[in-house]
Amino acid sequence: MATNVHTDDNTTMTSLVRGIIDDAQELIKQQFALFKAEVREDSRKTEEATSILGTGALLSLAGFLVLCLALAHILYWAVPTIDLGFWYLIVGGVVTALGGGLVYAGYAKFRSFNPLPDKTAKALSENLTWPTKQA
Repeated sequence: MATNVHTDDNTTMTSLVRGIIDDAQELIKQQFALFKAEVREDSRKTEEATSILGTGALLSLAGFLVLCLALAHILYWAVPTIDLGFWYLIVGGVVTALGGGLVYAGYAKFRSFNPLPDKTAKALSENLTWPTKQA
């Protein structure tokens, strides 16, 4: 908002233009501050989603390795007494399911927000191009 508003009749054109320019500069500063705040918030969300996704991927990898060990034991023994391999299979399945759930949760978290602050960037772009537009 204009801070140097004069109400008397002696207001010059120069002071009016100066007031408009000051207001435009203040608006641009405020929009840059808003843009920085939105980028900071989106970065925090991205970091959180990446953490969940990474944990899920590591658990899925661990589950896959356990499943491979279970399959190796089952094929190696190929006899009716496959108790150890069966337990490897159960543990691997549970770990893989948990990892898959975390991967899905991380994916859903990424899809829940847009990492770029569209509204602020568009308004800032409009305000930066406004002085260069010809009437």
